[in-house]
Amino acid sequence: MPNYAENKKARFEYEILEKYEAGIELTGMETKSVRQGKASFEGAFVIVRGGEAFLINANITPFQPKNAPENYDPLRNRKLLLTKKEIRELAESEANKSLTIVPLTMYNKGRKIKIQIALVKGKKKFDKRETIKKRETDRIIRRTLKDY
Repeated sequence: MPNYAENKKARFEYEILEKYEAGIELTGMETKSVRQGKASFEGAFVIVRGGEAFLINANITPFQPKNAPENYDPLRNRKLLLTKKEIRELAESEANKSLTIVPLTMYNKGRKIKIQIALVKGKKKFDKRETIKKRETDRIIRRTLKDY
């Protein structure tokens, strides 16, 4: 199951509370582009409006830029495919608890392209420092174990 796109910054910037798996509505050209790894979650987020979830600001460049339609927008809003129950849960938590929904990874499941989205809460500065410190100690431990 290859990852086509990953939001590494989200794992550092936010504390992940709950994860969901969603399908995504793409055109054929976008599907080919994603499979080539031309997708990016830089600055992307999810909103729930009117009983539907949308992926906002995800950049999917055209598969063949010279052959793309003139009106193609790589940052267009894309509909996420979730159950009504999941959409209701996301909408309630987004509105009441002031949490954010961000995409984590885009991957293949069978022949379908799926997105893992997460309900997240922003980390404070000291939490980020803790994460950096933990990462550094893990790196040092791996390095010393590699030498032995």
